[in-house]
Amino acid sequence: MLYQPPPATLTTQALTGPDRLQVSDSTGVLATLTVGARTVAMRGPQRTFTENKRPFTDAFTRTSSSGFGTSPGGGTWSQSGTATLYTVNGSVGQISCDVAGSSRHATIVDTLTDVDVTAKVTVTTVPAGAATSIGLSFGYTDTNNANRARLIVNTSGTVQLALEKEVAGTTTTLGTATQVGTGFTAGQWWRIRAQRTGTTIRCRAWLDGTTEPSTWLHSVTDPANPAGRVGFRALASTGSTGLPRLVQVDDLQVISGSWETVPTVTHNTWVRVLSQPFTGTWTPALADQIRAWAVDTTPDVLAYAMMYVTGAPAVTSPALAGAQVAGQSNYGPLDPSGVPIEGADFHDYMGRDWTFPNGETQTAGAGEAGCMDCSGYVRMVYGYHMGIPMVRVENIDGNNLPRMTKDIGPSGPGVIIAQATGAAPPLTNLQIGDVPHFDADSGDPVAGQLDHNGIYLGLDSLGQPRFINSRKTPNGPTFGDLGGASRLDGTGTYATSLRLIRRF
Repeated sequence: MLYQPPPATLTTQALTGPDRLQVSDSTGVLATLTVGARTVAMRGPQRTFTENKRPFTDAFTRTSSSGFGTSPGGGTWSQSGTATLYTVNGSVGQISCDVAGSSRHATIVDTLTDVDVTAKVTVTTVPAGAATSIGLSFGYTDTNNANRARLIVNTSGTVQLALEKEVAGTTTTLGTATQVGTGFTAGQWWRIRAQRTGTTIRCRAWLDGTTEPSTWLHSVTDPANPAGRVGFRALASTGSTGLPRLVQVDDLQVISGSWETVPTVTHNTWVRVLSQPFTGTWTPALADQIRAWAVDTTPDVLAYAMMYVTGAPAVTSPALAGAQVAGQSNYGPLDPSGVPIEGADFHDYMGRDWTFPNGETQTAGAGEAGCMDCSGYVRMVYGYHMGIPMVRVENIDGNNLPRMTKDIGPSGPGVIIAQATGAAPPLTNLQIGDVPHFDADSGDPVAGQLDHNGIYLGLDSLGQPRFINSRKTPNGPTFGDLGGASRLDGTGTYATSLRLIRRF
């Protein structure tokens, strides 16, 4: 539906740096066309783009002999003390309590405010000498500041649950240790669930395999530790014998969570794509196209980009035999260490083999359905949805969109807006919809080779230039800061490794 009358009179003005044509109507600047590029920045209805924490499950199916490694979609695990006390054996995480009275903390590096988290825990032996406890931590900022739902396994075999806060090293009991079970046996799994909503914190626990209770065992109002990480705290209490004692953890699920600072981008720019690069000549046909786009609210580049972030609903295509063409995407299948594997293109996401216009063919990758790496994501948006012709590794001629970032940057469609060697180029000419390219992986066999890209989304609520991209740590498309700030300014990984900006 039209949101405004089509503009009657259009005026144009030539601009340089790069060469552009600015088109205005009676209200002001309506469109900007760039010579040599197909993308057009249009004025349209104001939109707000936002993203929050993606729910995830860490099933600990990787192996690690030093630390818990990386949680798929969750973030990187951090630990207190000696890293070798924290291991993953391919099915569970393990914490060795080797000294009585010493806490062991393992947490995921991602700060959350409101959160709903659950996990499965056990002790591989019945405690002797004193109790062993496993706390499900939330609001954790360091070893002396956190909230936790603490499951206590006593030497008698009774199991209790307490709710605690620790501030500046002082622990306060908010919910008294209450018995939830008896007859604990070595390796018996228990589930804990903790939740924060505003200043309300609550918890419950139940024997794994039984029905989760419908009520909270402890529920209090307390403002302490309002934001922080989730994770575990294991403790063999003072007086414990037969150490080391092995605590095991599994199936950590962040059911929901809110970042402390939720990225939000609001503006009225829409990004459209011409059928051919703009030659610099203003024609009646171009005028008609701009008038049509001025009242067009069908999906543009940014709308399609948002169709793959956290919570995006699945969309299927009857024209492709019901293949899914949009919906929340992962980055790739996981390697043995739990890190998503690079290599999923747009058609892998669909689970379909593909034949490109130049005759190149590619089969869908095994296990890659619903996945896209960084360039696969850019190709899904600009190639599949917006119609820029694609190739894989042949016929890279400056008009086609290649498969790999190292080719898209120097030889992709459109024009280079900014470029530098060994440092970030200026952002002076950056336009919404541009494609930034990075040399972010120091392990590349070719020094200086571009290895990551995304789509510039606009200034966020703090005035910071934010881009959307598919990457490993969040396990999919994001413009959040998990695993690195999605910003083009500042001192973060992507801001400092930015090397080239291309306008398709």
